[in-house]
Amino acid sequence: MNQALTVEISLPPGEHLLEELIRAKAIKKAGLNPDSSLETEVIRRSIDARGIKPIYRLRVRINSTEKPPEENIRYRNFFKNVENRKSIIIVGAGPAGYFAALEFLLLGFKPIVLDRGKDVRQRRRDLRAIQQFGVVNPHSNYCFGEGGAGTYSDGKLYTRSKKRGDYYKVLHMLVEHGATSDILIDAQPHIGSNKLPGIVSAIRDTICEFGGEVHFDHFVTDLIIEKGELKGVVVNESNSMLADAVILATGHSARDVYKLLFKHQLSIEAKPFALGVRIEHPQSLIDSIQYNMANRGEHLPASSYSLVCQVGEKGVFSFCMCPGGLVVPSSTAPGEIVVNGMSLSKRDSPYANAGTVVAVNPFEFKGFEKDPFVCMDFQAMVEQNVFSHGDGSQAAPAQRLTDFVKGKLSSDLPGTSYIPGVLSRRVDDILPQSISAKLKSAISQFEKKMRGYYTSEAIVIATESRTSSPVKIPRNTDSLMHPDLPGLFPCGEGAGYAGGIMSAAMDGQRIARAVVRFYASNNV
Repeated sequence: MNQALTVEISLPPGEHLLEELIRAKAIKKAGLNPDSSLETEVIRRSIDARGIKPIYRLRVRINSTEKPPEENIRYRNFFKNVENRKSIIIVGAGPAGYFAALEFLLLGFKPIVLDRGKDVRQRRRDLRAIQQFGVVNPHSNYCFGEGGAGTYSDGKLYTRSKKRGDYYKVLHMLVEHGATSDILIDAQPHIGSNKLPGIVSAIRDTICEFGGEVHFDHFVTDLIIEKGELKGVVVNESNSMLADAVILATGHSARDVYKLLFKHQLSIEAKPFALGVRIEHPQSLIDSIQYNMANRGEHLPASSYSLVCQVGEKGVFSFCMCPGGLVVPSSTAPGEIVVNGMSLSKRDSPYANAGTVVAVNPFEFKGFEKDPFVCMDFQAMVEQNVFSHGDGSQAAPAQRLTDFVKGKLSSDLPGTSYIPGVLSRRVDDILPQSISAKLKSAISQFEKKMRGYYTSEAIVIATESRTSSPVKIPRNTDSLMHPDLPGLFPCGEGAGYAGGIMSAAMDGQRIARAVVRFYASNNV
């Protein structure tokens, strides 16, 4: 055999970890000599729970020689020292910003990353303040700070946007910075919010080691524009930082950035997003539904689900499902209630949660053609209204799932992972009726798709509202620059071009290459 051969095999949980068994079964499946010195390697792993019992499906490559050369690449070996190279300012130290910075190290340009928040270690203090004391720091929270929202939101690495960039390049770079190599083969890879901070800080160390810069507590408050040309940014209202190109990778919750662009009469657009609640079930219940067994055992991970349906002309769907996870407060300003989900690497919480949201479109609002903030303002109004039905802390209004559908106040509430606490409220009344009615209808449909989902053991917590940016920052198709300001490059989730860690990271890489083309074409 001169070339690698790929076969598909299936094994029960536990046996999927036995290398010799995998090798023997793969070679037999391929019809090859079992006594040969062929090497085998699992290149894809997924769980199939459609049968009576769940099984692992493995894609195994049988190699006659060593691993293909491209899989032995270490990108670190190709990074250049950029200390004295041309500089690019990157606003935002999330996956879009950091992976743009890593791409610049490959391309030979100096990234200067500015973030309004704190590094991952200092950021934890502000997360504790939100969780335990209800104090929201508008610059350092679950959305803002090193690593962005993804750092403390499970670290799910699957995406439907693989065509937008080099998916495996991102995964390999994460492994080089401390992620387990399992993410290279799992069908639904994730890292875990306990491990992501170390990986994120390792990426920062790499950027700085090769001559780039990362600055925290650097809140970009203005753009420097002279004679229609971008010259740099103003930080913390007084400090000017100059560069011929600026990447805006500020995340989906940086409302001040959209207002800044609007102040400068730069085009922005209202964009569809989704809004609803986070629904939490006992993980054991989800396991029994998905795996058809009361106890999944040690060789099966906490099970997940993905649900979607149509209610009238609106899509309703589960979002950011966190098996074995926690519900966390994700407000970015005082006076609002926003919740999200996260999981640690072991996904060993007794709860499973998922956002359950309704699509919201700009055309639903009067005057949307002239007002780019109609969706953002609606989002903020709902979050503030939910807060007004609380006790002034980050305790969230909640309702049993069955009571939510029936329109009834819950006399008591089941246990929850949400540390700030929950308050028994009529969530169905607090949310706009256009949202509540569609959620109720969808829950009935979800029960038909996943028997046991509709239960009084589940809790509905408001509000899940930061699913994506409600504003889009346009960019030209070819140059990827803002159409009104050469040198300004909208990027990632905050600009409306990504939805999660992987797609944001790939967009960051893509924008970095676009910046280099801009410099070359303008002799910068």
